[in-house]
Amino acid sequence: MVKLRKLGRSDIEISPIGLGCWQFSAGAGLVGGFWEALPPPIVEEIIDASLKGGINWFDTAEAYGNGRSEQALAAALTRLGKKPGDVVVATKWMPVARLASSIGATIGERLSALSPFGIDLHQIHQPYAFATVDAQAEQMAKLVQEGKIRTVGVSNFSAKKMRAMHAALARRGVPLVSNQMQYSLMDRRIESNGVLAAAKELGITIIAYSPLAQGLLSGKFHDDPSLIKSRVGPRKYLPSFRVKGLEKSRPLIEELKKIATAHGATPSQVALNWLCSFHGDTVVAIPGATKRRHAEENVGAMGFTLSADELRRIDELSQRYR
Repeated sequence: MVKLRKLGRSDIEISPIGLGCWQFSAGAGLVGGFWEALPPPIVEEIIDASLKGGINWFDTAEAYGNGRSEQALAAALTRLGKKPGDVVVATKWMPVARLASSIGATIGERLSALSPFGIDLHQIHQPYAFATVDAQAEQMAKLVQEGKIRTVGVSNFSAKKMRAMHAALARRGVPLVSNQMQYSLMDRRIESNGVLAAAKELGITIIAYSPLAQGLLSGKFHDDPSLIKSRVGPRKYLPSFRVKGLEKSRPLIEELKKIATAHGATPSQVALNWLCSFHGDTVVAIPGATKRRHAEENVGAMGFTLSADELRRIDELSQRYR
């Protein structure tokens, strides 16, 4: 049985690992093209494996295929017999080139795309907006008070901006429950830029996206560097996927492999487990999955406990990424 934890200072309980649903974008929109379009039966298999493994929450967004990810998620959950209240659903409003009034104006579209499921967590997708933090907080708090959403989160907010949103919502009697940030063993910037410290202080959950550094922490690209050439999207051009970058991270990958062997696990599972346990209950992760076996591997990360020594060794070998 997976032990659940609170989402920030709310009464919502979530598994340490959720499912990121960017890959359900059907190849549409500005960011959807990062992934190949997945047919509905595959989407259903991924969600089914996630549910069976103890995952109880799913993170999607308006920007993921202009609502297609939300629709795919809701359709698959419905086909699998899930009803509103059975799972926790998180989505996001995209602020780029919009006023704060768009939050309220577009909530009907979000609820329609996710129907019959409600919005348990509504997040502001980016800090870049025409609207002030206070104006956005006003709109989000209004949606909570109207019962259209349950809780409020942000994504990619700096420590300063996160504190400002927390204060603006608090003035309206609503907590800021989460900040979704890029965080992995190969990107630990939130530990040195104040975001993690502020989250711990304020009781805000950090939702780690790209928790496997876009697949690097699996070790498969270290075993066969030529694999990246056949992958869709811009990953192949990133320095960390080139020979020099792979050699830089190899000591960490080798340690993950060693610890994985001791637990009958995979390097990816060890990396996810570390992320969700090193900082207590503060950090949860949302790895994606494009195949059923990926989802099964994700949920397997919740099935073992790393020792204090193992947590420390991993920490030491990934210090250079802080």
